[in-house]
Amino acid sequence: MEHNVTTHGYVGNKDALVKRLRRTEGQVRGIQRMVEDDTYCMDILTQVSATTKALESVALLLLEDHLSHCVADATRQGGAVADEKIREVSAAIARLVRS
Repeated sequence: MEHNVTTHGYVGNKDALVKRLRRTEGQVRGIQRMVEDDTYCMDILTQVSATTKALESVALLLLEDHLSHCVADATRQGGAVADEKIREVSAAIARLVRS
């Protein structure tokens, strides 16, 4: 599947996404340190949960941007392009719900 970098829907939120991902990266490093330092398991689990929520917020923002940009454009085109985008986003939502 070919993707044009200049037309991704998240381009307007790129700085916010990168900021959130850097913060999440720091959270993951913190979890690693907690394990290395033999931190109480429930405290580690609390941090894992917070990190998971942070990644979910990134995923939801990307999904929202994808729907309002890529899927909206495809539905205006109609036909096979629209069908493929709908299948693609449906599969992505299913993966997010299962995770």
